[in-house]
Amino acid sequence: MSDAELVVRSTRVITPDGTRAAAVAVTGGKITAVLPYDAQVPSGARFEDFGDDVLLPGLVDTHVHVNDPGRTHWEGFWTATRAAAAGGITTLIDMPLNSLPPTTTVDNLRTKQEVAATKAHMDVGFWGGALPDNVKDLRPLHDAGVFGFKAFLSPSGVDEFPHLDQDQLALSLAEIAGFGGLLIVHAEDPHHLEAAPQHGGPKYADFLASRPRDAEDTAIAGLIAQAKRLNARVHVLHLSSSDALPLIAAAKAEGVRITVETCPHYLTLTAEEVPDGASEFKCCPPIRESANQDLLWQALADGTIDCVVTDHSPSTVDLKTDDFATAWGGISGLQLSLAAVWTEARKRGHDLTDVVRWMSSRTARLAGLDQKGAIEAGRDADFAVLAPDETFTVDPAALQHRNRVTAYAGKTLSGVVKSTWLRGERIVLDGEFTEPKGQLLTRTP
Repeated sequence: MSDAELVVRSTRVITPDGTRAAAVAVTGGKITAVLPYDAQVPSGARFEDFGDDVLLPGLVDTHVHVNDPGRTHWEGFWTATRAAAAGGITTLIDMPLNSLPPTTTVDNLRTKQEVAATKAHMDVGFWGGALPDNVKDLRPLHDAGVFGFKAFLSPSGVDEFPHLDQDQLALSLAEIAGFGGLLIVHAEDPHHLEAAPQHGGPKYADFLASRPRDAEDTAIAGLIAQAKRLNARVHVLHLSSSDALPLIAAAKAEGVRITVETCPHYLTLTAEEVPDGASEFKCCPPIRESANQDLLWQALADGTIDCVVTDHSPSTVDLKTDDFATAWGGISGLQLSLAAVWTEARKRGHDLTDVVRWMSSRTARLAGLDQKGAIEAGRDADFAVLAPDETFTVDPAALQHRNRVTAYAGKTLSGVVKSTWLRGERIVLDGEFTEPKGQLLTRTP
């Protein structure tokens, strides 16, 4: 490592081969070597020794609603990327809806990229959107570098992003499969949702009944059938129903090209603890019961669920009313996702190598980000430095999110992010930020 520009060292470095004491050499923003802990540091290199704090690859969050432009009073690239960086995330991929315009044409993608270019504190990529009337736009968006296409199978909550019926899903999926793309799907069946009781009001039990598990299960079964027929690559977003797990496991065993994510709130929060009127807990599909949560954890452990992402979906405070039927459905979790998952994972016998696999290496693989997601030679020098045993109590006022509404308020979490690094440059240290250094990412052909 004689030409190294930076050497970082820890007694606990999480690598693809496990956790070990190591020194990591960096040149030109890339990891050039992972060496023994006591390797000699070149005289001209910068050197950082993190002691016993854990050095892990920066997290890759592939499910974030930044809402910029158009609804920047909800979030925005400046605040979202600061919150993400504060939580150890170094790459995010922005969802195509809740911004105005949505990312459903190349022109709209260019608009979003122009807005993000000067505001991103860490690396940002973009999903495209699949709508009933934009099949013609899918290949141009793919060629312009989006990482895949988001579709809803039930109403999205915003008029500018209508959902696909089964015939429209088949058309979009056939087009995407034709050029080797990826369709990521909000899988809830609208007919089951319409048939469910819709009481409204402040009771969480009533809201939970309005988004039944069978809505997810039926939609996922239909998606599996379409993917199998077309040999298409599909990804199930924010799985909350454990009843769908046998379907997914069987599809994977058959060779269907399907991956699945879940979210920190499904893994760490339960329906039993949600107070009536507390719509900061509202999301769709919903947070379900503790027994359901146990099965999600089992599915993570056995690989039926591939990865964990935030589905960060913020709104202004006034939209979080005490009526679950009309309140905005979305949970803000960017800054807290690592700590929330780690807090629960360690209770269940998992270690940080598991968390890194779920929240960094597999999410990077999902998006085809070969330069992200691991501490090994050739990857980007993106790091988070974590004190895993330190705890903190969540204070909404201390969050970087534009609207500091959180379902985690008052919870004591383990894992304090000490610093975050992007391509060998420290971008956060003890809550202090540099100027934006993020790059806009596009899919590698």
